[in-house]
Amino acid sequence: MILAAGLGLRMRPLTLTLPKPLISVAGRCMLDRVLDHLDQVGVADKVVNAHWLGEAIHRHLAGRPGIAISDEAVLLETGGGVAQALPQLGEAAFYVCNADIVWQNGSEPALARLAAAWDDQRMDALLLLQSTATAFGYAGSGDFLLDADGRARRRPAAGVSPLLFAGVQILHPRLFAGCTVTPFSLNRLYDRAAAAGRLCGLVHDGAWYHIGTPAALAEAEKIISLATRDGGGRGSG
Repeated sequence: MILAAGLGLRMRPLTLTLPKPLISVAGRCMLDRVLDHLDQVGVADKVVNAHWLGEAIHRHLAGRPGIAISDEAVLLETGGGVAQALPQLGEAAFYVCNADIVWQNGSEPALARLAAAWDDQRMDALLLLQSTATAFGYAGSGDFLLDADGRARRRPAAGVSPLLFAGVQILHPRLFAGCTVTPFSLNRLYDRAAAAGRLCGLVHDGAWYHIGTPAALAEAEKIISLATRDGGGRGSG
C-alpha cells in the first residue's frame, strides 16, 4: 500500500493545486518513485489511498494495471487509511510506503531487504529505519532504538535516538485486530506491537530524503541529480 492522502501543508503553495505525491523530484514524481521500488521487487498488486486533490491521483494512475485506489471521504490518517484498505490487501503481510519521501537503494533493494528480514512467527511490524546522521531534511531527535535481536522500542521521551522511521515498512493484518475505519495513526499500532515484543526494525543502507518544504525540494533535487549523474544512487529511487 502507498499512503498518498496527506494534505502536504508544509509544501504550500505547491500543494494548493497538486497533491504532494505528484510533485516532481529530479524529474520524477514521488508517487512514481515509490511505484518503481515496488515494481522492482515484483509487487503486482498495489493500493493507493487518496483524499486531498484525489482526482489528480486518479488521473495520474488511470489505466495502470494492478493499482486500486482507496478514496477517503475524510482524512483517515495513516492507521485508518490502511484499515480501510485491508479488504484489498489480502491476508498475508504487506508493504506500506509513504508517498512523501524519496529513498535510494544501498547494496540491494530496501524492499527486498525488508522481505528477507521478515519473520512471520515473531513480527507484526517491521520498520525501515534511517540514521538521523544521514537523513536529508530531518532535524528531530529520532524515533526508535534497536535491540541486538532487531526488536524496536521507542526512544525515551526526554532522550534521543540515532534512528528515525523511514516511512517504509511491512505490516501484518493481524496488527489491525479490533481496529475500525476511523482516523488514527499507525503509531498506536507500533506501540501495541512493541508492548508484545513484535515490533522490529531494519536500518536502511542507502540515501533517504524527506521532502518537507519547497526549499528542501530544491536542495534535494540538486543532490539527487548529482548522485544519479555520478552513479551514486543504486537501483530505483
